Amino acid sequence: MGFFTALERRVREVNSLLCVGLDPHPADLAEPTAQAARDFCLRLVQATWERVAAFKPNAAFFEAFGPAGYQALQEVIAVIPPGIPVILDAKRGDIASTAQAYARSAFQVLGAGAITASPYLGQDSLQPLLEDAQRGVFLLCKTSNPGAADLQDLRVLSPGLDHQVLHLFEQVALLARQWNRQDNLGLVVGATHPQALARVRALAPEMWILAPGVGAQGAELRAALAAGLRADGLGLLLPVSRAVSRAADPLQAVDLLNEEINRVRVNLVQDHQREALIASGLDAAALPIPAPLAQLADDLLAAGCVKFGQFTLKSGLSSPVYIDLRQLVSTPRLLSQVAAAYLPVLGSLRFERLAALPYAAIPIATAISLQTGWPLIYPRKEAKPYGTQAEIEGSYHPDEQVVIIDDLTTTGGSKFEAIEKLVHAGLQVRDVVVLIDRQSGASQSLAQAGFALHPVFTLTQMLTHWERHSLVSADNIQATRRFLGMADNLQK
Repeated sequence: MGFFTALERRVREVNSLLCVGLDPHPADLAEPTAQAARDFCLRLVQATWERVAAFKPNAAFFEAFGPAGYQALQEVIAVIPPGIPVILDAKRGDIASTAQAYARSAFQVLGAGAITASPYLGQDSLQPLLEDAQRGVFLLCKTSNPGAADLQDLRVLSPGLDHQVLHLFEQVALLARQWNRQDNLGLVVGATHPQALARVRALAPEMWILAPGVGAQGAELRAALAAGLRADGLGLLLPVSRAVSRAADPLQAVDLLNEEINRVRVNLVQDHQREALIASGLDAAALPIPAPLAQLADDLLAAGCVKFGQFTLKSGLSSPVYIDLRQLVSTPRLLSQVAAAYLPVLGSLRFERLAALPYAAIPIATAISLQTGWPLIYPRKEAKPYGTQAEIEGSYHPDEQVVIIDDLTTTGGSKFEAIEKLVHAGLQVRDVVVLIDRQSGASQSLAQAGFALHPVFTLTQMLTHWERHSLVSADNIQATRRFLGMADNLQK
């Protein structure tokens, strides 16, 4: 398995593009010793390892302490759990015999999974670092520092593109693509240079890019993701150091960064897929699941939130699939992930309050509210016969715009009941957001009444994904597709 295949597996497993930098700055240490640097990094690893894609220790901060620092670096790398890629930020580059010594030091003695390296001595200086496919190299291409332009922006005549004139960093990207024969060579391109990042992505569309600059260096996250992500929402690793290590709660800082990164990349992937789908003339319901949401679909299946068999729905229809998102209350982490999946959709809408439909959507909407601060109300199934006799719980003001939050939709009947109560209370309703659209007519019914349905997933998307990965039997897939076809015909 190539290094980047292993990295991609980890990224999908934790749904994160975040690489935590282990940079024990002297100002952050209790005392200027190798032991203090070691302890600083171990605390950071212990706090965050479950939620990040990789770690990137910076060799210079350890080497400054001499032999004790080298030992501390070795101990820090050793404590990182297996399966989590470790990128040694050492920026090596020398003639072949010296490069062999660097490779032994980084990979055999220290135990790193990858190393950063300079391209300016040519391919032979990198070959010893690339010999083992399980060990990777991130090649300096367009770095994030202000002086990067001194050399990297120089114009050169490129033999690789019919002797076009390119920037030197562009020529490095072209060469790296040629040298990446074992899926273990990537590029370093600063997120502080989104135009250069976009150019490198165009020249090396499949390669992984390490993009420093988000956080203390001030790179704009959306611009970096838009420029550097592959079409599948992967291919970009974002190292962050001080924004995590200096946070009062490093794990909370990681969670907030992951949520922000995933919110943006889901939108970008969906936009890309929607454009491609429109160009092909296909139905938008056939959009594939974006990579950041694929693991969530699998987790819902594994948790029993989607079952296959024979079930009678509230609408009276007999269905070969049953979706029970009430199970989420027993799996808090999955509930939190589900809530986060709503955020890219909600971020594109205008509203003052969330309005959750009882009962399954109330814990989902509560989790959304806790993650975002958006206030929440919910219409009761029946008015209280005592006290305030309220039909709607929570505070609100007439004429406010609310967005309906529900777990799923079939025909749309329950949505109309809730909308009627909300409108009767003077609230405005325009949009309905659900996790799963069962595609049994709700979208058409709501649209005819002037409301827009926004699903995170359609059932068709989930079926296609599970079929592609052999997670649901072919018989169940076909039976469900026949059911969706019959439901569509009934609507017509």
